[in-house]
Amino acid sequence: MSTLQTTIRDLGRRRGRERRGLALAEGVRLVEEAMAAGVELRGAAVSPALEATSRGRALKSGLETAGVRLEAVAEPELERLADTEHPQGIVAVIRPPSWTLEHIATPAGAALLVLDAVQDPGNVGTMLRTGLGLGAAGLVALKGTAELVSPKVLRASMGALFRLPAVAADPAAFLEWARGRGVELWVADPEGIALPLPAGRRDQRPPLALVLGNEGAGVGAALGAAGTRRVAIPLASGAESLNVAVAAGILLYEVTRGV
Repeated sequence: MSTLQTTIRDLGRRRGRERRGLALAEGVRLVEEAMAAGVELRGAAVSPALEATSRGRALKSGLETAGVRLEAVAEPELERLADTEHPQGIVAVIRPPSWTLEHIATPAGAALLVLDAVQDPGNVGTMLRTGLGLGAAGLVALKGTAELVSPKVLRASMGALFRLPAVAADPAAFLEWARGRGVELWVADPEGIALPLPAGRRDQRPPLALVLGNEGAGVGAALGAAGTRRVAIPLASGAESLNVAVAAGILLYEVTRGV
């Protein structure tokens, strides 16, 4: 087995990703997004399936032009290396951005997402994509939240992690940072104040963090106690709750749509 294939197999495990500081980008779209964002590509395993479409051929050509090391493998081998059943002919090794809390800008009117033990990687990836699309300042993943660079999160994010500052942080460190930046914590709570809130100029509002918790347990006690406001989405009679990623999108839209 080649060194590249050994690396890919190792990066299929969280321990390997943490040790190496690398991750996997699988599929044409995600590798395209990595290239467009200037993410470092350390190599890629490619199968004949990549050249089955014009888009795949263009991607391969672009990787070759960029000097990325490509290793040809048979289709069955690529399927063994990949996390999905249909990897579209490519699995690439990338060095994802090393975001920190300091990368999150907090001018007046800014809004960021804070995930407290949101465990489902599909939801986390969707919230990254939503945050980027709606102009969030960043995303903070607290303890118990799905790993930001796991293959499932990266795929669900559609490459948003490459552009949106996204940080895994300790709750205490996050709260200290938020206090230092004057960031208000708005906690999602079914019993909170129903949105929309009274209209006002965004540039006259302090930066805020929308805190969303585990769909079963909600936001933890420490974050809940630090919240300056509890907000809710009014639901139709008989509806109990929304998927956390859907709720994040609605809340973020409501707080970012003002002038």
